[in-house]
Amino acid sequence: RICVITLAEAHPLLQSGKTIKNINYQISANCSRLQNKVSGKSKRVRLFALGAQFLTELAPLCRISSSDGEEYTIYSCIRGRLIEVNENILSNPALLQEKPSTEGYIAVVLPKFEESKSITQGLLTQKEYEEVLLKRRSCAS
Repeated sequence: RICVITLAEAHPLLQSGKTIKNINYQISANCSRLQNKVSGKSKRVRLFALGAQFLTELAPLCRISSSDGEEYTIYSCIRGRLIEVNENILSNPALLQEKPSTEGYIAVVLPKFEESKSITQGLLTQKEYEEVLLKRRSCAS
């Protein structure tokens, strides 16, 4: 029931051979995702996510700068509580490109229990995702 936020296979940072220069979890002057403090016993943390920042679908998680000067804002894309951000990518940004779906994840979000089923039903399957990419490529050609 948790959601691990990663870069999509088709994200420009994974497709273009760019080098990641910087990852910044500071969203605004008053909001840093690094300041997210989840407390409680491990079972309780998973159930209630006490103290976790609440995110909407359009909430920025971080900004990633590439060596060519491009900046990408990565959004939550899901409503829920921010359980964890991956601080390992701050010291080793290459993880985002080398292992995007494992050690290079961006964050972990816990949706509300009553919303988790509808969120899951709204996700694309791998096949549907590949079809969307195929349509994008054919429109761009």
